[in-house]
Parts: sequence; C-alpha cells; structure tokens
Amino acid sequence: MSTLDASPPVLDRSGRPLDRIVVRGLEAVGHHGVYEEERRDGQLFRVDVALHLDTRAAAAEDDLAATVHYGVLSERIVAVLTGEPVDLLETLAERIAALCLAEPPVRAVDVVVHKPHAPIPVAFADVEVAVRRTRGDERGCA
Repeated sequence: MSTLDASPPVLDRSGRPLDRIVVRGLEAVGHHGVYEEERRDGQLFRVDVALHLDTRAAAAEDDLAATVHYGVLSERIVAVLTGEPVDLLETLAERIAALCLAEPPVRAVDVVVHKPHAPIPVAFADVEVAVRRTRGDERGCA
C-alpha cells in the first residue's frame, strides 16, 4: 500500500468523498538537496499525486475541459523537478501542491515526493515526504 492509498478521503460539502485522479511514478533528475554533490550531480526524484475533485460533470459531458488534463499537469510537475534547485523535499512538495491546486476543478491534492537515492549512510528503501493541501492553503506555498 502506498502513502496515497493510506490517506483518508477528502469530502465535498455534502460529506461525500470526492473522486480522485492519481498519477504515480513521475520521474525526473533534479539537482535538489542540501549537499553540494547533490546540487552538482543531480539524482532521481519520483512523485505521486492524487487530485481530489468531482468528475461527474466531465464524465456526463465526456469533456476534457471539465476536468484536469493529467498529461499536461504531469509535464508541469516534471518541470518543477528539473527546475530551480531547492534544499528540501518539503519545498518541492509544496510547489507541486500549489501547481495542482491552480487547476480549477481540484479541491485538494496529495503529493508524495520520493528521493530513493538520498545520501543516507545506511541501507534504506526510500525517503518520501507526503503532504495534503486543500484549496485555500496554496497562498502560503513557496
């Protein structure tokens, strides 16, 4: 089970769970980290996102304009990963969350940023930072 699957549902104003569009395993090499060699050499980052929204109108109309174009959004997320270096995974997660919340239908987003090759001197499988942000939170994002 992934972190995204363990998250509780986001409810609409009526108390019903919102629908989700999930994109898992977006990958790109970025130059993020606190150490000089991370900035210089770069490393693989992986991102999972779950967009919480109501997809009923898009389904009824069979209209892409009524939902989120996850292909275009995925390209934008990769641009964040390959873009301006930051020290913290937390900063990457906030930037990606703000990008997702800029999509009008999205009411909330779960973002998981993985750093599978983090400079940790012991054996480990993965490092991840997971955040959930809801519409209205994005004003504080970097």
